[in-house]
Amino acid sequence: MSSEQKTRPPRWVQRLLQYRLPTGLSEEVQGDLDELFDLWVDEFGIQKARWKYIGQVLGFLRPLPERKQSYIPRDVLPPSLLTTPSTITQISMFRNYFKIAFRNLTRNKGYSFINIGGLAIGMAVAMLIGLWIYDEVSFDRYHKNYDRIAQVVQNQTIDGRVQTWLGQAMQLGPAIESSYGNYFKHIVRTSWPGDHILKAGDKTLVKSGIYMEPGGPEMLSLIKIKGSIDGLKDPSSVLLAETVAQAIFGDSDPIGRLIKINNKMDVKVTGVYKDLPVNSTFANITFIAPWDLLISSENLKDKVGWGNSWFQTFVQIADHTDINQVSEKIKYVKRDNIKGEDDLRFNPEIFLHPMSQWHLYSEFENGVSVGGKIRFIWLFGIVGAFVLVLACINFMNLSTARSEKRAKEVGVRKVVGSDRGQLISQFLGESLLVAFLALVIAILLVVLTLPLFNEIADKKISILWVSPWFWLSCISFCLFTGLLAGSYPALYLSSFHPVKVLKGTFRVGRFAAAPRKVLVVVQFTVSVFLIVGTLVVFRQIQFAKDRPLGYDRKGLLTIPMKTQESHDHYNAFQNDLMNTRMVSSMAQSESAITNAWVTNGGFQWRGKDPGLQDEIVTVGVTHQFGKTVDWKIKSGRDFSEAFSTDSSGFILNEAAVKYMGFKQPLGEVVKAFGGQYTVIGVVKDMVTQSIYDPIRPTIFYIDTFKRLSLIDIKISPQANTSQAIDKIKTLFLKHNPATPFDYRFADEEFAAKYKEEERIGKLASVFASLAIFISCLGLFGLASFVAEQRTKEIGIRKVLGATVISLWQLLSREFVWLVLIAFIIATPIAWYFLNSWLQDYQYRTNIPGWIFVATGLGLLLITLLTVSFQAVKAALINPVKSLRNE
Repeated sequence: MSSEQKTRPPRWVQRLLQYRLPTGLSEEVQGDLDELFDLWVDEFGIQKARWKYIGQVLGFLRPLPERKQSYIPRDVLPPSLLTTPSTITQISMFRNYFKIAFRNLTRNKGYSFINIGGLAIGMAVAMLIGLWIYDEVSFDRYHKNYDRIAQVVQNQTIDGRVQTWLGQAMQLGPAIESSYGNYFKHIVRTSWPGDHILKAGDKTLVKSGIYMEPGGPEMLSLIKIKGSIDGLKDPSSVLLAETVAQAIFGDSDPIGRLIKINNKMDVKVTGVYKDLPVNSTFANITFIAPWDLLISSENLKDKVGWGNSWFQTFVQIADHTDINQVSEKIKYVKRDNIKGEDDLRFNPEIFLHPMSQWHLYSEFENGVSVGGKIRFIWLFGIVGAFVLVLACINFMNLSTARSEKRAKEVGVRKVVGSDRGQLISQFLGESLLVAFLALVIAILLVVLTLPLFNEIADKKISILWVSPWFWLSCISFCLFTGLLAGSYPALYLSSFHPVKVLKGTFRVGRFAAAPRKVLVVVQFTVSVFLIVGTLVVFRQIQFAKDRPLGYDRKGLLTIPMKTQESHDHYNAFQNDLMNTRMVSSMAQSESAITNAWVTNGGFQWRGKDPGLQDEIVTVGVTHQFGKTVDWKIKSGRDFSEAFSTDSSGFILNEAAVKYMGFKQPLGEVVKAFGGQYTVIGVVKDMVTQSIYDPIRPTIFYIDTFKRLSLIDIKISPQANTSQAIDKIKTLFLKHNPATPFDYRFADEEFAAKYKEEERIGKLASVFASLAIFISCLGLFGLASFVAEQRTKEIGIRKVLGATVISLWQLLSREFVWLVLIAFIIATPIAWYFLNSWLQDYQYRTNIPGWIFVATGLGLLLITLLTVSFQAVKAALINPVKSLRNE
């Protein structure tokens, strides 16, 4: 760039000036400005001179564009028109606009409160929803390689239906590396996250951790605090999150210190990394142990094959590669490696699920992504927009309703020379002032309500004070709201004819109130939709909560067995605990009754369809399991230690009997696990997985494979729960002193199944309530205005004998009709969308008609209560005062 170009004013500003001003005049003005620019450069420097130049040019721009006019030479114009308003005059004009706006706000305090308060609430709701959406869409973006990380997922065709599994065989990672390694920067196998015991000296903690291959920390871009994050190459090492290192070792240096995992594996701390943020998929991972340590300690190489999808595999694709193309290349990697094996019948297909879709697009149906939490993003985004629009509607309604009060002001201003553009500028300025005041109050409301919002939403959202995007969003909110809310009043007020206004012959017209009525209908249509939607959401949640479980979860708890001593000392612990009479029964199981997740295939039984690709839930238990969970025997008998043959017996649920096609299941033989098992009993279906899905076929068997991982305990109905927990803890620690006491109530585990929907329902109810409040706030303001506008009419009617009730009916009738129209419009729309939403659940409720009736009656009652205050107040005024006042 030449020195001449460096000292020139910005070209885009010069072009803007040329475009804005009439031809000829722009050359004269630009010449004067260029001379000033040269002086500013000498006095202030080039940068400040450019800013001053930009400021002067922007001073020529009006708030609304006008048509370019032809330029009239100065020698033709009379001397009185040669001068243009100075900057001081313009400043005085805007100062005058501000004073008028402020006086209007203070003179009409009630309307100002409704306007500013309604806008503030609407903007606060929009801000809260915006922060929530930002937290959701920024999930996992903490990781630097966010757009190149993916999880390896597989589709399996089972019983004619495609199932999508996140779990993978241990052998898959090396197979991908061997055949397609040049497409990847990292291929990392991991265990599933889980709670483990960490013991160092006299400190014992239960923390969530994971076993991971050495490339994992680099792939996840963990930030090193101490030591090295490459320590996983040593099978006897461990990486700790900063908070865990602090909890175990305090302020002392943890590097090189020894820790025992699950009381059996000694490892050395080689690195400490910064805790991951809460909006990361790996946020709960507080320590990372080497993958090789898991393999060697469990002797997994000899135990698991391609049919055991027990692990996870994550990858980071190589630079300059496309994730979809790489996904397509590895599609048949598993199928190519299991030729001739039994698992080939499931037609496995491998694909990559990008990290960018883990959180919002986690649901698959028949092998295809069908969304997930993204529907909540759209839901709350629309709700936030609705609430903000409702607040804007209030402002527009009240501003246009009071237009007659300012008609004379507009007429006088037009007579003394104000053109329509100036009037529009003034009224838009007033609207922006209200929006700015509302924004300040909205930010205060967000600060005050954010802790409660976080509690309801189960988030840790904070206001992004230092983020320019936050302030840009706030300013955009303010401008959008101010311009949207003030556009119609500004255009409407500026269109008044001054002659008619000043003569007193101006009338707003019979259809002047029509826009206000339309907007009120829109408000209450949205309110009806939100109310019905909230009721349907809670009804679906309650329907699922009330679903027959098939077992008794009251007083039922589980204790995980994380150490070998928990297995070795179980019998002694059981004997001592049963002698206390505080528990009625206890047993062991492979998985919790509230979350049976282990599945197996390859079963053979009489009459099985040769083409059936079976996959059945299996739960290994001990003999007392049925008594402990209080399942319901439909036919046959329960497991019993009196029968030694029960070690080769099966108990089926009703879904399994139907799935296998048994007419008389008792005595049927099923080949499984390399042996033969006889069906000895059938239990009623139990909800062991999602409360919204159909019951899956399930088989219970006496575990002989040493896969038991939980102790199931049923507290006696006669015992005090807190005392029973204390006693269970005492005896557990007596027999397992090196194992921390950790337990889960079945009630809590069951509640977690509908926690997401319940949280959404609570948020929806809060936003629906605020929408109704904002609508009623606007309705209250309109009713107040209508009552004020009809003061003279009310006085005359009272003089002629009208009663308070008749006057109340007169003032309320109009608003009641508007609400009824809104109800008629909203009902079919709400039914259509909510019925579509319910189709996502296989176990779902219906939408009864009473919900719409109750909503309509409730909204009608709220409307009458809102309007009645102003109606009755106006009806009770002494007619002498009202007529004199008019």
